[in-house]
Amino acid sequence: MPSSDSVAISPPPAQKAKAGEISKDKDLKDAQTQPVQIIASSQAQVVRHLQPALLISLFLARFEALVADPVSALSSSLPVVVAIQITYAVVCLPAVGSHVAKPAKKARPGEKKKAGLESAGPNIAVTTLVALILSAIASLAVHVVFVLFGAPFLTHVENTFLCSAHLSVLGLFPLFYTRGVSSNDWHEILSASAPFDEAFGGLIGACVGAWLGAVPIPLDWDREWQKWPVTIVCGVYAGYLVGKLLGGTVAFAKRFS
Repeated sequence: MPSSDSVAISPPPAQKAKAGEISKDKDLKDAQTQPVQIIASSQAQVVRHLQPALLISLFLARFEALVADPVSALSSSLPVVVAIQITYAVVCLPAVGSHVAKPAKKARPGEKKKAGLESAGPNIAVTTLVALILSAIASLAVHVVFVLFGAPFLTHVENTFLCSAHLSVLGLFPLFYTRGVSSNDWHEILSASAPFDEAFGGLIGACVGAWLGAVPIPLDWDREWQKWPVTIVCGVYAGYLVGKLLGGTVAFAKRFS
């Protein structure tokens, strides 16, 4: 016969079930991707607000050239956009793996400082380079998506690829920089179930803007700015800036589902 002590200590089945549900909910929450916070520094806040102004200024300054010769305008402005995005990412966004690195413990008197995982952090240069390479590769995938949505297949190949490259640098580069190639993160991003932040909001905005930018193209207005891919590029830039703003403010940490 069990002792009274063992009976008193054993929790009731309902309490066990409740504890199991709490543990399961906590594991599910931990498995979900978390929104990326902007680095808390005065430099990050300055660059965070300066980046949209620079992109808008560049776009407006090159708009007439974009209408006249899209290939030349997009190719010449792409390095500038890349430089702006790199500066924004390095100064404002935590590189992938930043949350894993721990500050090194203060060495005691007479104790040698040990180099280990605790003091190791992400290599910013390597992370940036890898993010750029992944963005370049992703441009090919975006190009295919554009073609599947109706972009010219055998003509205007340079126009379509350069438009894809601009979308990739704006919308995908910050995500590669902050998320890396984590399968869990990208599963939620591609299924549109990731939490909103500036990087994810920018991608959603750029994609929606590109889709809306295609609306004026088939209209029978015979305007020069209706040629491929001028309105798409306009939509990408406008959508990226709006999505980035909303993702970093009112929609931060919210999910579609």
